[in-house]
Amino acid sequence: MSDLPAAHEIARAGDWKGPATDEVLLDYEARFLRRKRLVCKSGAGFLVNLAETVSLDDGDAFRLGDGRLIAVRAAPEPVLQVRGDLPRLAWHIGNRHTPCQIGPDRLVIRADHVIEAMLRQLGAEVAPGQAPFTPEGGAYGHGRTMGHDHGPSHHHHHHSVAAAGPER
Repeated sequence: MSDLPAAHEIARAGDWKGPATDEVLLDYEARFLRRKRLVCKSGAGFLVNLAETVSLDDGDAFRLGDGRLIAVRAAPEPVLQVRGDLPRLAWHIGNRHTPCQIGPDRLVIRADHVIEAMLRQLGAEVAPGQAPFTPEGGAYGHGRTMGHDHGPSHHHHHHSVAAAGPER
């Protein structure tokens, strides 16, 4: 057995008050977890043991068994900043079920050479960088879109409009 403190619940950003005891820096992949040993910025460790897998956002916190809060911060990671015809580019990104952070003048995706080549071929300006990646959540509420499944009887004849909005 471990002597490390354990977190069995999450406090969502905006739902907790007061200062956090410490912070943990996690990239996009690491913010999707159920059970894991984590190390805070201070070097202190703790265990995460949640009832189900969750997607964490920057500003959420782990609530330790003794009530202390460990704030979650999005770590910088390799990203691509995309500029150009944003509605068209967003449609192609969404059509490939690629998580995307949407800003007023750019799209941001995780670095991916295949998607980068596709975007450049579509006329996008693509600039690599390092930044916290915080993409849009799933269409049905908080969390991630991990692809979709309509069940065994559904035939895939629909068109994705997730990123571009309804057809006109």
